[in-house]
Amino acid sequence: MRSSLLKSTSELLRRSRGYSSTANPERKVAILGAAGGIGQPLALLMKLNPLVSSLSLYDIAGTVGVAADVSHINSPALVKGFMGDDQLGEALEGSDVVIIPAGVPRKPGMTRDDLFNINAGIVKALSTAIAKHCPNALVNMISNPVNSTVPIAAEVFKKAGTYDEKKLFGVTTLDVVRAKTFYAGKAGVPVTEVNVPVVGGHAGITILPLFSQATPASNSLSQEDIVALTKRTQDGGTEVVEAKAGKGSATLSMAYAGAVFADACLKGLNGVPDIVECSFVQSTVTELPFFASKVRLGKNGVEEVLGLGELSDFEKKGLENLKGELKASIEKGIKFAHGN
Repeated sequence: MRSSLLKSTSELLRRSRGYSSTANPERKVAILGAAGGIGQPLALLMKLNPLVSSLSLYDIAGTVGVAADVSHINSPALVKGFMGDDQLGEALEGSDVVIIPAGVPRKPGMTRDDLFNINAGIVKALSTAIAKHCPNALVNMISNPVNSTVPIAAEVFKKAGTYDEKKLFGVTTLDVVRAKTFYAGKAGVPVTEVNVPVVGGHAGITILPLFSQATPASNSLSQEDIVALTKRTQDGGTEVVEAKAGKGSATLSMAYAGAVFADACLKGLNGVPDIVECSFVQSTVTELPFFASKVRLGKNGVEEVLGLGELSDFEKKGLENLKGELKASIEKGIKFAHGN
């Protein structure tokens, strides 16, 4: 029964994300923060991904048990657990993709900015290790606040002489996942067929879903519906934090979104054409140095940062409104990287 469950789960993942079971290059994925609320389900999902041949799980504590647990699943990826600073280098060595969900989660009443001082220090230390042990890896940043942690990592890599703007990504996929789900529910269309670009950043008003570009298009949504859908997408994290009543944040949906984006990166590395996902990357789409928009992924990471396309008046206003907060968050990250 368990074999058939694994087969069913793998088939579901392949259908929903286009996972391929054909022969692929060997790929090592490292998860930093693998024993945490996001890290554990993310480790499970990456173990099920047939594109992963080696899965390296790292955290400051608890990783040995998580690795043992996940390693018993009869899928091809070989799992190893690493714990503590002295094992971080070995965990990273030879990685093609590094996913970073490390850090503390949000609690009721906390903004992503409240997380800054703790998570910024963690990200800076991990980025320093990545620059030393796997400088060519694609780095998928989940640790919040992403609007600041991505610039921190960029500055660390620059200082180490390893920075490649094509290989650093802020994972904003959960915003896309939420926008798709909420839009499908309101428009009455099959959720698996929906696509909604989400641009800007990854916190509050910096999250700008472009429902005017949603497919399949819907004529049944009023302007009030669009405003409400936008607000719900922006406040999706808070919705989960409050629903969990102080006992957690968006861990399961974030793990899914992280697995979706990592899968897209692996496909790009393997030469699969036309892999496009939204991500917070170094960008010239606006005057800001980092910005989330659709990105075409390829063998070197970012192949092309795509433009915003045609925006509605509501979206144009949202774009202008988000710039000040996003600019401040980026600058805060850069300042931290240089000042600490």
